[in-house]
Amino acid sequence: MTQPGHVDAVVVGAGIAGLYALHRLTEAGLTVQGFEAGDGVGGTWYWNRYPGARCDVESVDYSYSFDDDLQQQWDWTERYAAQPELLRYLEHVADRFDLRRHIAFGTRVDAASFDAATGRWTVQTDAGTTTAQFLVLAVGCLSAAQVPDFPGLETFRGEVLHTGQWPAEGVDLAGRRVGVIGTGSSAIQAIPVIAEQAEQLVVFQRTPNYSVPAGNRPLSPDELAEVKAGYAEHRRRARNTFFGFAFPLSELSSRPALEVPAADRDREFQARWDRGGAGMTRAFADILTDRQANETAAEFIRSKIRATVTDPGTAELLVPVDHPFGTKRPPIDTNYYESFNRDNVTLVDVRSDPIVEVVPSGVRTGAASHDLDVLVLATGFDAMTGPLLRMDIRGVGGRELRDKWAAGPVTYLGLATEGFPNMFVVAGAGSPSVMSNMVVSIEQHVDWIVACLQHLRSEGHTLIEACADAEQAWVEHVNATAARTLYPEANSWYLGANVPGKPRVFMPYVGGIVDYRQRCEDVAARGYAGFRSS
Repeated sequence: MTQPGHVDAVVVGAGIAGLYALHRLTEAGLTVQGFEAGDGVGGTWYWNRYPGARCDVESVDYSYSFDDDLQQQWDWTERYAAQPELLRYLEHVADRFDLRRHIAFGTRVDAASFDAATGRWTVQTDAGTTTAQFLVLAVGCLSAAQVPDFPGLETFRGEVLHTGQWPAEGVDLAGRRVGVIGTGSSAIQAIPVIAEQAEQLVVFQRTPNYSVPAGNRPLSPDELAEVKAGYAEHRRRARNTFFGFAFPLSELSSRPALEVPAADRDREFQARWDRGGAGMTRAFADILTDRQANETAAEFIRSKIRATVTDPGTAELLVPVDHPFGTKRPPIDTNYYESFNRDNVTLVDVRSDPIVEVVPSGVRTGAASHDLDVLVLATGFDAMTGPLLRMDIRGVGGRELRDKWAAGPVTYLGLATEGFPNMFVVAGAGSPSVMSNMVVSIEQHVDWIVACLQHLRSEGHTLIEACADAEQAWVEHVNATAARTLYPEANSWYLGANVPGKPRVFMPYVGGIVDYRQRCEDVAARGYAGFRSS
């Protein structure tokens, strides 16, 4: 499409956040230009096409709630939707609400700068320049692939793939020797599927992970009909939970773990294990805040790993011991641990035997050389800040965002940052985002942004900017909230620990979506307290 030179708002990204932002902004009467680096909509579900890719939030929750006809007419096929179905859903949404006409596809935003004289943003893409009064960054939290700097990587004669940049046409792994580096969420989904396809699979693990069975299954017509009949109440209930979707609750869920007899604790853990999904972290009130309580859940999962993996040595390598359960992104899986019982799967512990280099024929560790045809980098992302800082964003006086955030992200409510007027981030650092059902958080963020812009216009103002003191107070609150939990004890991507040289700052807000939403509503009710407008 032809890019208009001047619009009310530019939206960067056409995933779940970008599509909803385009819909709400145009619905509010603004002229909008969207930019998307990919050739289609979908965001996460456009790029992450690796074998086994699927959502770890149940599909009936991981979907838009803003339009009841959309909810009623779309039929999910599985409890946890796979990537192809999620992409079809987002393509359907884009078509249903005629959003593609606002998007320039295959267009990457390189830079954006604010001009104080005109009060507008100039957005530079690899295809041209657009100016806008408002800049809405819907770039996703996990969209900047992190590729390790392994010596010799460029010499590998085989195929190098990153799970977050998987070819749309797919990859035939049959009869091939495959190496997977990493054992995070993407790897835990991919490994069982790759193991079934490849002749040989070598898994290079640095840090073992706690994973819980997904319990995925088809959704029956009767089950779907029941969900649809009660969708309004289901959504209301989800929005009033800590994470934005309803974990199974029991009479024990509000009690401290150590106040419950051990046998009752284990029965509760077993029930959640059997049901599948991420509910283990909410089995008791203090799993994520008390080390001893957490250890009860951690040891339960360790016992499951040892009971599943037949080789005792391999089982012990897969048992996590260096971080509390749930403090890294808690994966859910289908036959992950069982995969290590296959004759064609080998586990390499790169903590005790580090990767020395990639050579033309494969990967060399200190103790062995592994000949490979395909190398899969399941090495994650430069999370949350990476997608923003890889653009050259400059605010008032030419101040660079990457300079302001050199010691870690500084935001007000995760929505805005001082010195960058009329710029909003959807699900940014300092908001619940990755610690919640992303769709619930995205809808809340976009709705808040649109209401803010409508307020601004009704007051006859053209600029709005976060105040430095409000921003600082919010950052202190985010840090204090995280410090009351076990999350900072893990070297996770929540802290940027997977990116060499990245500041160790806990980025998401862990106070829960109800608390967060109330704070955002209070700010708005007080005339957007903590912001200045003109």
